[in-house]
Amino acid sequence: MYRNSRLIVHESVKSPIAEAYRTLRTNLQFSKLDSELKMILFTSTGPGEGKSTTASNTAVALAQSGKKVVIIDCDLRKPVQHKIFQKSNQIGLTNILVGSMHLSDVIHKTEVPSVNLITSGPIPPNPSELLGFAKMNKLLEILKQEFDYVIIDAPPVLAVTDACVLASKVDGVVLVISSGMVRPEMARKAKELIKKASGHLLGLVMNKVEIEKENAYYYYYYGDEERKKERSS
Repeated sequence: MYRNSRLIVHESVKSPIAEAYRTLRTNLQFSKLDSELKMILFTSTGPGEGKSTTASNTAVALAQSGKKVVIIDCDLRKPVQHKIFQKSNQIGLTNILVGSMHLSDVIHKTEVPSVNLITSGPIPPNPSELLGFAKMNKLLEILKQEFDYVIIDAPPVLAVTDACVLASKVDGVVLVISSGMVRPEMARKAKELIKKASGHLLGLVMNKVEIEKENAYYYYYYGDEERKKERSS
């Protein structure tokens, strides 16, 4: 078995952080009781907030509950999922979108049971345009039929338009925010952009919240405020 400090849900099952990811998994599974939730997009306000690590660990947590999961690295500018899962990135999503490869050519089985990976592939000059292609829609529909969950790692929402391009294609969006790093107005702006793009914001993950006693980092999940109001009315 390999050791990967980023896949803490797989490597340190009993740790507080792994338990926090399992709590996030449960919250996501119950976040859309009125409709199907299979495709979940993870983004952040800016770089370095941990959205890729959060996406990969959530995928592992979902797989541990008996689900078949695929994670797609749609960060076509600074992809890292191939590093997290220690896979080659010579071919991947971009090869499918430009028509040179088929899904079977680029999908990887990982060392984590029931977790599959589609890496970004070669970095293109036009990421936003590629993600808006009809081929992307078709690919997502195919994956939705083959897997219980499709986890999408998207670029930061304030930096580029890629996440907004994808927001309307998925069942829900999770916004990852780094504690002490993001100003409130930045978080509000990110939320507004997601909603303007017709994305359904499932909630926020507050990342890198230090626990003094454990000397570790914990992840808090806050459900969408409007959804809470709808349920209480």
